[in-house]
Amino acid sequence: MIEETLFEAEERMEGAITALRSDLLGIRTGRASPALLERVRVEAYGSVMPLNQMATIAVPEPRLLTIRPWDASTLPAIERAILKSDLGLTPTNDGRIIRLVIPPLTDERRRELARLVSRRVEEARVAIRNIRRDALRDLETLQKEKQISEDEFYRAKDQLQELTDTYIKKADDLGQQKQDEIMEE
Repeated sequence: MIEETLFEAEERMEGAITALRSDLLGIRTGRASPALLERVRVEAYGSVMPLNQMATIAVPEPRLLTIRPWDASTLPAIERAILKSDLGLTPTNDGRIIRLVIPPLTDERRRELARLVSRRVEEARVAIRNIRRDALRDLETLQKEKQISEDEFYRAKDQLQELTDTYIKKADDLGQQKQDEIMEE
C-alpha cells in the first residue's frame, strides 16, 4: 500500500516535470527552434489544426525558421496564425515558404522571459508540493485505519519528502538551464 502511494506520487511528479519541460520549450530564446511553433494553431480546411501537422518546419540557420506548407493554399492562414500568436515574430513568405527571422533578444525582453521561466518553475514546484500533500493525506488515512504502523508511516513520509526534494530540484535545474539559455547572447 505504501509502495502504491509512493509510486503514484512519483508518476504524478514526473508528469509535472514533463509538463514544465514542454512549457519551457515554447519560450523563445535568441535561437530558432521548431518547438517555438508547437502551440501555434492554424484555422484551415474548416477546422483548427496544429501548425506542425500542416507543414514542415526547419532550422536552416541559428536565427531562422522556415515553414514549408504541404498545401500552398494554406500560406495566408499560417501567416495569420503566427501573427496572432504571442511569439512576437513577423513572417515573410515568397509564395512557397514562410521564413521567420528570430531577432536577438533585448536585455529587457531577456529579463521578462527569465521572470516568466521563474513563474513557470514555481508553478511546477507548487504542483509537486500538492502531489506530496495528497500522498501524505493517503498515508495518514492508511495509518488511521491501522493498515500501516506509526513507524511505517514516518518511514514512508521521509521517502515521500526525499522524492519531493528530488523533483523540486529537477524543476529548478530545468528552470536554471532555460534562464541561462535566455541570458546568453
